[in-house]
Amino acid sequence: MYKLAIAGTGYVGLVAGATFAEVGHHVTCVDVDEDKVEMMRAGISPIYEEGLESLMQRNVELGRLSYSTDFKAAYQDADAIFIGVGTPERADGSADLTHIASVARQIAESIEKDCLVIVKSTVPVGTNDKVEQFIRDFLVNDVHFEVASNPEFLAQGSAVHDTMYADRFIIGTESEWARNLLTDIYTSFHRPIVNVSRRSAEMIKYASNDFLALKISYINDIANLCELVGADIQDVAEGMSYDARIGDKFLNAGIGYGGSCFPKDTKALMSLARENGYELRTVQSAVEVNEQQKTKLFKEANKRLITFNGLKVAVLGLTFKPGTDDLREAASLVNVPLLLEQGADIYAFDPSGAVRFSTMYPEGRFGIGAITYASNVEQALLDAHVCFIFTEWDEVKLTTPERYAELMRTPLVYDGRNIYSVLEMEKAGVEYHSVGRFSTKFQGSKGAKQHGISIPLKK
Repeated sequence: MYKLAIAGTGYVGLVAGATFAEVGHHVTCVDVDEDKVEMMRAGISPIYEEGLESLMQRNVELGRLSYSTDFKAAYQDADAIFIGVGTPERADGSADLTHIASVARQIAESIEKDCLVIVKSTVPVGTNDKVEQFIRDFLVNDVHFEVASNPEFLAQGSAVHDTMYADRFIIGTESEWARNLLTDIYTSFHRPIVNVSRRSAEMIKYASNDFLALKISYINDIANLCELVGADIQDVAEGMSYDARIGDKFLNAGIGYGGSCFPKDTKALMSLARENGYELRTVQSAVEVNEQQKTKLFKEANKRLITFNGLKVAVLGLTFKPGTDDLREAASLVNVPLLLEQGADIYAFDPSGAVRFSTMYPEGRFGIGAITYASNVEQALLDAHVCFIFTEWDEVKLTTPERYAELMRTPLVYDGRNIYSVLEMEKAGVEYHSVGRFSTKFQGSKGAKQHGISIPLKK
């Protein structure tokens, strides 16, 4: 087993550190944020990720996992150092490598023994070559080091499982020494390992993420056409899924993708292509479709209602997907401001993302609109004139069609994740609009006031 250091404790770094410790390595996770480090030392994960806290706590108790702000102590005698810091999107769509450079210089000034430096962060093709040269430029001690590429393929909400039971680990190296060392580090996971060059590994990451983004935008484009010609996108997707060449993953139509990977990585790959005199037209189309898709249901509802001014609007789900508290590129970030601008009285529910969302939109008035955070689905729905579903949380999926009819003043639902059966919503008396399927018609109000239901809001 090896002594490893992990630079960065976000979704990539912290999950990597905890899972490396779980398979027996001795790991130090490094972060510049002292408050964050103290939180992790107390056994609290700074990110919402199923199974992560228990993994952290168990391996700290076993003495295999620790946290520190002292990068020099962590790096100086490490066998391998993994870089898992953020590479945020610049205004032009390219990746900002500032954090990568900062860690690379710290490594160069700290290592005192032969060491393999592994970049797990998503970086443009050729970045690892630059990182290796950058470290060499600032290297203090006469030691041997090399840089390897090792992109991650985890999904937020299932990151621990995706790492422990990975489809494959991609290892990009330029020497037998680096390849053997990194392969040995991953051997304890007992998962397939694919050895390629550094640049191929960097491209595999972008090509994989952008292909999934293409698949999502494609099925959404087909869904929009289904509505126009009278086909059902779920029937179409099921029929497609039996084709082994296509499969059944990422064929769920809805209001588009979000998160920290697909939006950023599609733009970064397009930027890389432009720098090399090439246009990725397929990826560009996927980005355009996705942006338009996010506000599809808002625009439909706006035509149906004329205005949201003075209406109570239930918003179910704020995060970009269930199982996380991440709001990056979430549909809610586009639609909530549009609703507030029109004077909507929003009651929003999200089991994990409400706290973060409230830092941008605290409870209260925003111009002629207002926002309140409900502690459950029913509080959000009570007396609502219209409901938008942006995230397919279990709490939402377990809410029956009948409850919408009972609780809402006007049972009008716009489902951006196609959670419900159209026929069941129609049977319950709900006017129901989704993506790529036919809509049900308004059948008269059966709202909460008619049923004598009262659910006081908990502040």
